[in-house]
Amino acid sequence: MSAIDIGRLADLQHTRHTITLSNGKRLVLFRLPRINKSDAVALPAPDGPDSWIYYAMEAECPHAGGPMTDAHIDIEDSSYIASCPWHAYDFNVETGESSYGIKTCTFPVTIHDGRVSVHVAETEDLQLAKIEPVSEKVKFKHGPRIEPSGSPTFLGDDANLCDWCVHILNTCNPEHKIELTTHLFSIFATREQSLSPMQIGDGTVTPPQEPPRQDLTQVKPGQMPKAGKGGNLKSRIMMLHALANIEQWAIDLAIDIMVRFASFHTSTDENNTSQQLPRTFFYDWLKVANDEAKHFSLLRARLEELGSHFGALPVHHGLWESATRTAEDLRARISVIALVHEARGLDVNPLTIEKFRNAKDGESVDVLTIIHNDEITHVTTGHRWLTWICQQEGTDPVQVFRSNVQKHFRGAVKGPFNAEARQQAGMDKSYYEDLYGQPWKGEVIAGG
Repeated sequence: MSAIDIGRLADLQHTRHTITLSNGKRLVLFRLPRINKSDAVALPAPDGPDSWIYYAMEAECPHAGGPMTDAHIDIEDSSYIASCPWHAYDFNVETGESSYGIKTCTFPVTIHDGRVSVHVAETEDLQLAKIEPVSEKVKFKHGPRIEPSGSPTFLGDDANLCDWCVHILNTCNPEHKIELTTHLFSIFATREQSLSPMQIGDGTVTPPQEPPRQDLTQVKPGQMPKAGKGGNLKSRIMMLHALANIEQWAIDLAIDIMVRFASFHTSTDENNTSQQLPRTFFYDWLKVANDEAKHFSLLRARLEELGSHFGALPVHHGLWESATRTAEDLRARISVIALVHEARGLDVNPLTIEKFRNAKDGESVDVLTIIHNDEITHVTTGHRWLTWICQQEGTDPVQVFRSNVQKHFRGAVKGPFNAEARQQAGMDKSYYEDLYGQPWKGEVIAGG
């Protein structure tokens, strides 16, 4: 057995780290609050080493290779459970056991004299090659803005999820939207592990027809200036600005799906029963919204580092036009937004990254790579919930998806397709090959 020193305890304060060993094996290290075994609630952690516990497991899900660095963490039977973001396979972080009958490898973590070690069996002389924190950071603006606008308005403790969603949708200041979104995800996730989870508040408030925007010049999608191939600074700024616009709309789309469809029930089955959306639906889309806020913040910051700013160029509202066309049906919303627009992002992102890599713009490559990896999980979220609805209703998710695209989407679902990334997200070729929506001459907007 190898006892691998991975660093000082004082330096491992991030919630997740990726560990690469000298033989190329990759692990994920979780830092989690100790659980109060009497009521299975994660204890609020004061500043102290004994308040936290560390777990290590394989970084790739044994089912299909999904990134366990992005796993959703729950508490079940006084134990932490990590669920893969691709297909929701769940694993006990201590034993590696899964309710699906498969098992992942876990590795004991010990702390001695202020240093942390991971123990790997049946292997001698392993060493640490690299350890990195998993990017969870949102880049908030600090210091003076172009037009200082103060702090966002935070709702009180009695506000329900739908109250928060409408508040965020009606917030036009993009910096405030970022802060409110990340704050909501944090408090919702924290309260899910407590005795007083946040109320959903379905049917209590009405979302806006279209979220307002601040100081942006709007044009039709087909009237957007061409960004070129990224060979010069102007071209790269145009590409990043267009992506930032998409990510800001993506925040609102993930927030809107929760409040607009909070009262959704599946169609009745042969027993005349229907199902309401489980709480995990709202957690999953809040996680998507939090990711989109992170993406927008990274792109906005990168624009400023390149000497520009968000709002310097025209933007379009094309993604929200698709949201308007799918406002009456959750199946249609998921099909068009998550499984067409966002899936198209999986196709074009690698090409965009390559353009920036050819331009030797490594900082932008890093940002775009984070976005691409996250967006695979977002398409997975859409696929998972469309499949769940179809399972409750006894329908075929492929046919439900294709019929909704044919009815609500404008244009053809065109390639070339990133079949590997789409497959990782659960979409095989039966979903998207030879698929056409309503007549349309414009381009398919990627992302969302």
